[in-house]
Amino acid sequence: MKNVFKPYLIPCILLLGLSLFQGCNSAGDSKDPSSSKAESTTDTPEFKGKIALDVRDSEPDWGPYTDKKAPEGAPNILFVLYDDTGLGAWSPYGGAINMPTMDRLAANGLTYTQWHTTALCSPTRSTILTGRNHHLNGMAAITETADGFPGANGKVPASCVPFAQILQDNGWSTFWLGKNHNVSETDIAPGATRAHWPTQNGWDRFYGFLGGETNNWYPDLVEDNHFIEAPTTPEEGYHLSKDLADQAITMLRNKNASNPSKPFYLWFNPGANHAPHHSPAEYTAKYKGKFDQGYDAYREWVVERMKSKGILPEDTDMVGFNPLPENIANPADYVRPWDQLNDDQKKLFARMAEVYAGFSEYTDAQVGRIIDYLEETGQLENTIVLYAADNGASGEGSPDGSVNENKFFNGYPDELEENLKYMDVLGGPDTYNHYPTGWAAAFSAPFKMFKRYSNYAGGTNDPLVISWPKGIKAKGEIRHQYHHSVDIVPTLLEACGIEMPKEYNGVKQTPLSGKSMLYTFDAEPNGKTQKDVQYYAMLGTRGVWKDGWKAVAVHAPLTGKGNFDKDEWELYHVDVDRSETHNLAAEYPEKLEALKKEWFNQAEINKVLPLDDRSAAEILTIERPAEEEPKDRYIYYPGTAPVPEGVAVNIRGRDYKILANVELDKKPSGVIFAHGSRFGGHSLFIKNNKLYYTYNFLGIEEQTFISNTTLKPGKYTLGMEFTREKAGEHGESLGQMKLYINDQVVAEGPMKTQPAKFTLSGDGLCVGYDSGDTVSKHYKSPGEFEGGTIGGVAVSVEGEPYRNLEAEARRMLMSH
Repeated sequence: MKNVFKPYLIPCILLLGLSLFQGCNSAGDSKDPSSSKAESTTDTPEFKGKIALDVRDSEPDWGPYTDKKAPEGAPNILFVLYDDTGLGAWSPYGGAINMPTMDRLAANGLTYTQWHTTALCSPTRSTILTGRNHHLNGMAAITETADGFPGANGKVPASCVPFAQILQDNGWSTFWLGKNHNVSETDIAPGATRAHWPTQNGWDRFYGFLGGETNNWYPDLVEDNHFIEAPTTPEEGYHLSKDLADQAITMLRNKNASNPSKPFYLWFNPGANHAPHHSPAEYTAKYKGKFDQGYDAYREWVVERMKSKGILPEDTDMVGFNPLPENIANPADYVRPWDQLNDDQKKLFARMAEVYAGFSEYTDAQVGRIIDYLEETGQLENTIVLYAADNGASGEGSPDGSVNENKFFNGYPDELEENLKYMDVLGGPDTYNHYPTGWAAAFSAPFKMFKRYSNYAGGTNDPLVISWPKGIKAKGEIRHQYHHSVDIVPTLLEACGIEMPKEYNGVKQTPLSGKSMLYTFDAEPNGKTQKDVQYYAMLGTRGVWKDGWKAVAVHAPLTGKGNFDKDEWELYHVDVDRSETHNLAAEYPEKLEALKKEWFNQAEINKVLPLDDRSAAEILTIERPAEEEPKDRYIYYPGTAPVPEGVAVNIRGRDYKILANVELDKKPSGVIFAHGSRFGGHSLFIKNNKLYYTYNFLGIEEQTFISNTTLKPGKYTLGMEFTREKAGEHGESLGQMKLYINDQVVAEGPMKTQPAKFTLSGDGLCVGYDSGDTVSKHYKSPGEFEGGTIGGVAVSVEGEPYRNLEAEARRMLMSH
């Protein structure tokens, strides 16, 4: 019979794996070491001492072996980079979200009103890493969208050496804390190459997460070059923002204990303000009722505040929500007018904004601890502190928001009645929440649109505060010069008194793309901008700024509409029309044509073409090279780190079996196999001497099957089998599940599996325990297996899977 459960399959599979492993070892041992000859090196530094027979007659030369020291009086650097935050969110800019640490730095430094980014995470971070435009870094968009063209391959080339590498070579200590998202998804794995991980690219230490987002209560952590578990739990007071600050202070203390004279570069990248919006309850409570008037009213209120603070000119106008024509707009980015919501929707949406605000302020308080440490130790005076965000506020929450964002990315509808049940715990460990598009538009005021839109300032015009007590005489002033994230590296190089080499490790270096902002430190607030030109291109949207004018193509991202040659172009004089409200294309056609020509010129220089607005499903199906090709059978062993979902066995939309060889004692209990979390996942485990299998469907329903017999001491093959029968209304797979002890069916029944990935943040595949947030309420984290041994677990996924490409792609593209 097709689906008969064969307990002897596991030993065969495991023995096969063992024999292959032994074969590899024996093949490696067969080589005769004496047959290889030592190769002479050509890069040995010239020795200028004297070598005689006796060391007493010799003279040493330490020069070639002495590490370079930083210039005398060189500054420290602390760069705090938030995610997903528009210009209208934070208090230094007039926003409702209190940021006491940022306010303190702004009062002691400069607040920039026209600092721009690429409109998306990985690309912006790449510009700050290297000082080159994002296409020159191979980062046309996030790493998951790499498509094999020079500007979009997802790998920073050797010709764009990281700024941190240059600092490290010149005597700085370098520390990266928090988010990365500049490593390819297939390289985020225990056995993958570390070539693009931080510690091989100029960073002495790394502590954080490599993907686009993570659960702030149960994060997917990497320390230096290996995966780790969080040091404590939410019940013990854990939150990622606090942990990152703890680690940052520890690294600085350790450096100061042994090398106090070395300057440092600390890049602090919290999970805030990216989804999931996770806020301690006491910080959420600070904003109770603050957003009850809705996002329409907030947008009007904050623009007036921004004008009164001098952030915006007094005559700045503002367009309404949904500015794009219907034939151009992406429906997922629609903003539902506040006055069309019912009372329950208004309560839920306002609460979502309260959580986002609490998340932001709580993280700011953690940054404040780092600032306090620097001040207490006398280091703040000569530390350049940059405090910024990497793109506009996020519109990935859909018009209705979500308490479990993974529903949206699985194409599964959120139900208001279900979401209202989480009102009191929103932002806590029980939720994976994201606010609706209305708040993205409000927090990106006064501009059009939000994150992902590089043609409009709502996606690119972001907060930046710079404080350097020793190097900036002006205090509490505003700067209106136009700049971009690509200008950060040239600024810091000039401040540090070092240069980017023209050649590095034998590779000719791509010239820096940016312009130093150091002149703004002592300039007049409205002094002339020294930057010449900046192009924009992201997911099919594009624009170009030059000499105070900006041309933009009217296009929405990820629509798959193409026809770029038919795009309508708009023209704005942003020096006087900061919000890009008044289209002057008809009045100045020659100016528009000149800027369009400049965009194509910049596209040629920066390897921008081809433009790509393909739908998420189209981008997902691109064949990309991988170190490991998909297989029909996978074998996993206890004692290994969690396997990230991007490289783990994929059971979506198909038949699958899980088979485990175990030997049990008198009181066995705990997890045999687990993958995912409470927001989606599955787990095979033992409890009360019975075998359990739980498939947690998107956190909505724990489908649990329990054996009708108890387990006694002995050797067993335990497992389950799912046979897919058809697709459900939303792409979920419907079928039958059977639970096995040896070849006996001990439980069975109907079951459904979700169409896309289990979690947005990782929660990798585990054997012998459940990492981080548990799949099932039937056991507590980490649910370690006890009372026996696990020989190995095999997962079989033979046959072609059914794939809901749109759901998978939405998750991949919209969650970063």
